Amino acid sequence: MDEQTLIKTSIIEIFNDNGYSDLASMTQRDFDHIGEQLRQKSGILISGTTVKRLAYGEFSRLPQIATLNAIANYFDYKTWQDYKADKIKNGPGKEPAKKIKHKFSLKYLSIPGVVIIMAGIYFFGTTKGTVRNAESASFSFRKNTSNDIPNSVVFSYNIDEVQADSFFIQQSWDVNRRVRIYKKKYTVTDIYYEPGYHIAKLIANDSAIRTVDVSIPTDRWFFYAIDNVANYTPEYIKADSVGNQGSLGLTVEQLLEDGIDGNKDKRYHYVYFPSQMNVPSDNFKFKTRVRMRDVRRSACPYIEVELYCQRSFMIMRSTTKGCAHEALIQFGEQVMRGTDTDLLPISFDVREWTDIEIIVRNKVVTVKLNDQEVFSTRFVTDTKYLAGLGYISNGLCEVDKAELIGLDGKVMYKNEF
Repeated sequence: MDEQTLIKTSIIEIFNDNGYSDLASMTQRDFDHIGEQLRQKSGILISGTTVKRLAYGEFSRLPQIATLNAIANYFDYKTWQDYKADKIKNGPGKEPAKKIKHKFSLKYLSIPGVVIIMAGIYFFGTTKGTVRNAESASFSFRKNTSNDIPNSVVFSYNIDEVQADSFFIQQSWDVNRRVRIYKKKYTVTDIYYEPGYHIAKLIANDSAIRTVDVSIPTDRWFFYAIDNVANYTPEYIKADSVGNQGSLGLTVEQLLEDGIDGNKDKRYHYVYFPSQMNVPSDNFKFKTRVRMRDVRRSACPYIEVELYCQRSFMIMRSTTKGCAHEALIQFGEQVMRGTDTDLLPISFDVREWTDIEIIVRNKVVTVKLNDQEVFSTRFVTDTKYLAGLGYISNGLCEVDKAELIGLDGKVMYKNEF
């Protein structure tokens, strides 16, 4: 068994151990939950996004050693090397030699000793992880700097009457953006590095007991790059001029001016978040014309169109037909990946101009490429209003047209560039 296969099968085993038997049906929240289970066992924060990549084998090189050690710690090994050596030695499906089970029998104890132990098991087994008086908690926020990026946000909270083992504030869906908080303290300041519509959570143990919506709009196009690894920090791109022969886009020269290393594997984000949200995400039409230009040569170039909602995301990642296994579709709870779904129909030569149209009518989705219907699905999640629009790629997108309009005629964004 090679190391990459061992990583993937180990993650799947962790899923099964936590009651997830169907990888294809898992949501982002499920992957986040697994990341939290790894954190509790190892003390190492692993994002749900990273867990998802590992499960689908979406990594060309081995993950960071901390990530590997977290997996090993879950199975009661000190290091990944110990775990790997034992797995290879014993083979898949066999009980690892280093995982020693200590047998214990109550028959060797006196009756008072048995009573004490049983009482302890009952008390600690029924109280550990339990959250009580969650309704007494309060949670709010204020922005210190209007809608600037980065943006400092002061969270106010009161958890004095809540009974739980631990408390956190998580600023968004990303578990890496989690800060531990304590009783008898009532404020914590956190930083948002990206604009958008975020749902901050007040967490007791593993449960979100309060949420607040934190909107940081741009009302203009905002550009940044992120290294394609976990625990990232955005690199902002100053774009006083973003027109490129009549289209919205950046140039390699602009990257160099901002000191951004185009030789690294990065994701380039173009995002737009309006202050006013008046287009419902279950009834709208999105039309765009787009292509990408390589920054560094990639075997699998892609364009990811993302429609941000107040709840959940709508994503279509398209790539060349030879790389269709890396394509992705997400609408509400519907998440389909090219690794286990035939997404060849949404694949195209992303280096050539292509017209994309997404129509959502009463939560029924239709996708068209160059006026040809290529995909359809439906979702049931209440995703509320559209909160933003984005183009993400491992190259630099050029956008010739973008139009996002509600079926009732309300316009969120429209530009022919």
